[in-house]
Amino acid sequence: MTVLTSETPRRLGVAPEPGTLDAAERMSVDELRALQLERLRWSLRHAYDNVPHYRRAFDDAGVHPDDCRELADLARFPTTSKADLRENYPFGMFAVPQEQVRRVHASSGTTGRPTVVGYTERDIDTWATVMARSIRAAGGRPGDTLHNAYGYGLFTGGLGAHYGAEKLGCTVVPVSGGMSARQVQLITDFRPRVIMVTPSYMLALIDEFEKQGLDPRASSLEVGIFGAEPWTEQMRREMEDRLDIQAVDIYGLSEVMGPGVAQECVETKDGLHVWEDHFYPEVIDPATGEVLPEGEVGELVFTSLTKEAMPVVRYRTRDLTRLLPGTARPGMRRMEKVTGRTDDMIILRGVNLFPTQIEEVVLRTPGLSPHFGLELVSRGRLDHLVVRVEARPDCPAERRAVAAREVVEGVKDTVGSTVEVLVVDPETLPRSMGKLQRMVDSRAKR
Repeated sequence: MTVLTSETPRRLGVAPEPGTLDAAERMSVDELRALQLERLRWSLRHAYDNVPHYRRAFDDAGVHPDDCRELADLARFPTTSKADLRENYPFGMFAVPQEQVRRVHASSGTTGRPTVVGYTERDIDTWATVMARSIRAAGGRPGDTLHNAYGYGLFTGGLGAHYGAEKLGCTVVPVSGGMSARQVQLITDFRPRVIMVTPSYMLALIDEFEKQGLDPRASSLEVGIFGAEPWTEQMRREMEDRLDIQAVDIYGLSEVMGPGVAQECVETKDGLHVWEDHFYPEVIDPATGEVLPEGEVGELVFTSLTKEAMPVVRYRTRDLTRLLPGTARPGMRRMEKVTGRTDDMIILRGVNLFPTQIEEVVLRTPGLSPHFGLELVSRGRLDHLVVRVEARPDCPAERRAVAAREVVEGVKDTVGSTVEVLVVDPETLPRSMGKLQRMVDSRAKR
C-alpha cells in the first residue's frame, strides 16, 4: 500500500490505492450510464413537478420528463441561464419547501441581482462527499492538515472545501482570504500539508513568503488545490517551481453545487474528471446550442442528477472546454482545463482574445511576474488593450523595455492582435483575496 509521509518525494504524483476509491469511481462506463439515466429521469421529473420555471420552460419547448428515455434525449430539453436564476430571485428556483432548506449561498451580484442557491441536508452531505473525493484525488489524505484560504460566507468556496476536508478526515485551518502576512505565519506554525485557495492569491502568498525572508519551497505544503478562476499550465509550473508542491485544478460553480463538480487527479494532471454520478456534462456550440461531439471545444453545460433543493437542467456555465475520455478514473469523462469564458472573451478589432492567452505569454517572458491587469480603452474610433504587468524584483530597468516588446510580439504571434504593454514596479498592481478580476473596461460609451 502506498503511504504518503514526510519522506515521500513532494513532486511525485502518487495514485490512491484502488480500495480507497468509492463505488462510483470504480464503475464501468456502462454501469455509470445506467445510473445516470435513472437519476436524470428523477431530476427532470423533480424539476418539472416542483419548479414553476421548469414546468413553463419544458411546456414551451414541447417536452416532458417522460420523453427522456435515453441520455441523448436530454438535448431536447431547454437550457437554463444565469438570467433565469436572477429572474426567479430569490427562491423561485427551489424545488422543496423553505423549511427543508438548510443553507443558502449567493453570488456577489456585482453585475445585477445575485444568483441564489439552496441546499437540503442531503445536498450538503452530497456536496461534502464529492469534495472529499476531490481532495483525495488531488493527493490529500485523512489526517492531513488543510489550510483553507477560500473565502467563507455566501461564496461557496470556503464552506464547500471545509465540509469536504472534514468528511475526508482532515484537520481544517479555516483561514478564509486576506491578511497575507498572517496566512504565511499560520502556514509556518501549523505546518499544513494541503492548501486550497485561488491560484492568483497563492501567488500573492508566495510573494509574502519571500517578503518575510522565508523560502516558500521549505514550507510544509505539498499539495495545492486551486480553483474559482481559469489558470494556465504556465501558472502551474510557476507555482510548482516556487513552492515545490503538486498544483492541481478543481472545478465547480455555485449554480450547479459549488466546488467539487470536477477534479484533476494528482497522478495524471491531464484535465478534470467530472463526478458524473452527480453531474451530467454536455458541451454545446455557444451560438447554436447544438450538442458537440466528444473532443470538440464549446460551452460547458451541466444537469444535476441528485440535487433536491435546487435542481438545474442544462445550466449554461459560459466556460469553454471540451470533454475527453477518462484516464485516472476510466469510467468518468474528463473536461479539459477551462481556457476562458464566453463572457470574458475580448473582441479586439475583430480578433477573439482571452486573458489566459495573455497570461501564457507573460509567464514565459523573463523578468516579468505573474501579476498583470488588462484595461480596454478607446482612442479615437478604435479600441485598444493595455496590459500592465509587474516586473520581478530582480529585473533590471533595461530589461523591462525588452520584456514589454517581447510580450507585444508574443501576443501578436499567438493571437494575431496588437496590445500595449506597460511594465510597472513590483507590488504596484492590486492583489485579489478571492476570485481575480483581470479586466477593466474603460471604453467610452458610443
